[in-house]
Amino acid sequence: MSTKHEDSVIESPTTPEVDEKGIVDAVESTCSSDELNPIPDGGLWAWMAVLGGSCTTFCTFGFSTSFGVFQDYFVQAGAGTSSDISWIGSLQLFLLFGMGILSGRWFDQGYFRHEFLVGSFLILLSVFMLSICDPSQYYGLVLTQGLLMGVGCGLTTTPALCLQSHYWKKRRALALGLVQAGSSCGGVVMPIMLNRLFNGPAGFAWGTRAVAFLMLVLLVVANCIMKTRLPGTKNKTGGQVPIKTVMVDPPYILTVIATVIFFFGMYFPYFYLQLWVRLHGMSEDLAFYTISILNAGSVFGRIIPNFVADYVGPYNMIIPIFYSCGILLFAMFGVTNVPAVIIFSILYGFATGSANALIPPAMGILARTEDETGLRIGMLFFATSFPILVGTPIDGALLGSDNTYWYKAIIFSGIVMLVGASLLVPARQMTVKRRGTQLT
Repeated sequence: MSTKHEDSVIESPTTPEVDEKGIVDAVESTCSSDELNPIPDGGLWAWMAVLGGSCTTFCTFGFSTSFGVFQDYFVQAGAGTSSDISWIGSLQLFLLFGMGILSGRWFDQGYFRHEFLVGSFLILLSVFMLSICDPSQYYGLVLTQGLLMGVGCGLTTTPALCLQSHYWKKRRALALGLVQAGSSCGGVVMPIMLNRLFNGPAGFAWGTRAVAFLMLVLLVVANCIMKTRLPGTKNKTGGQVPIKTVMVDPPYILTVIATVIFFFGMYFPYFYLQLWVRLHGMSEDLAFYTISILNAGSVFGRIIPNFVADYVGPYNMIIPIFYSCGILLFAMFGVTNVPAVIIFSILYGFATGSANALIPPAMGILARTEDETGLRIGMLFFATSFPILVGTPIDGALLGSDNTYWYKAIIFSGIVMLVGASLLVPARQMTVKRRGTQLT
């Protein structure tokens, strides 16, 4: 019989099961800031934080998960092989996640406004610079869309997610889901825009600029309506939470390892499904819309499971979601006709959107104080940046130069996701045991 779900102890943290005096002192010195400043769980600025976060992820994750359009276009333009081009999107996602270890720490210190403004500028600069690049020249694309865009996204995405911990507690998973639903909306709108504009009279240059102007509006809105509620550790007597406090937390470390392994395979359809549809002789229109359909499915995946997670706990949701992603990937073998492509895209988008959205709430329930939320999310994002960097290029190499060995890439991606899901099971057991709750 179930007693309390996983989130119950966040309101009344238990004594850390750590023997090292330095770590215990650090936790005690950074007593939960929400005891002095109660988390509102609503109100004008809380909802402004959600809206601003959604605008941010629309421009960052939304643009990144639309890379399949660029992948297809650059291959046809002669910029390189599928594996070569995938490094551009992988570098962008690598920096988006990898910068989290810095941007999350800076958020905890109270530098949200500074890093968010700089990141917004770099995002806009990169997209406008991309519009004047030659799509057949590989290194210009790497520097603009890969490097510059990645750094800008890394300086904005993690702080936008961490900001929700200032305003939400009981409904934090739902708030984070709504924020990340912005990325799915971006992943629906941008591929349609880009495909239509790239293949219409606007062409590559003005198609890219159209997206840049849309980002300009959204990022200006986000900068105007988002603000922090807590002062940050730079002005706090107890100082910052040491990284060592997090590094010796077994359920956290195992969760990070599981997520890292899982991410080696998760983005394969986002990069290659459009190419798969074209190679199987299906319509060009369907190929254009596959990325948008994936992201449309993820809109609901980022909201519905997160809503449920506020009641049953993030781990109880994320484990079956991880397993479903791996199983769905193997179903790609049968995705060779139009109805199958549409059904697969919706289901896989729902599952992967949910997987992405449930990771930050899981980090939140492991945090002992609000002052280490940014550190935990940032460190996990940093760790997952490495499989994101090499995962899709590995898939491209497995496909071969003539894109014929699809079974190798599908099997590799499916297996690593199932392994990652299996490692989350003992992580959940450790979390439940530490909190003194019974297993469901």
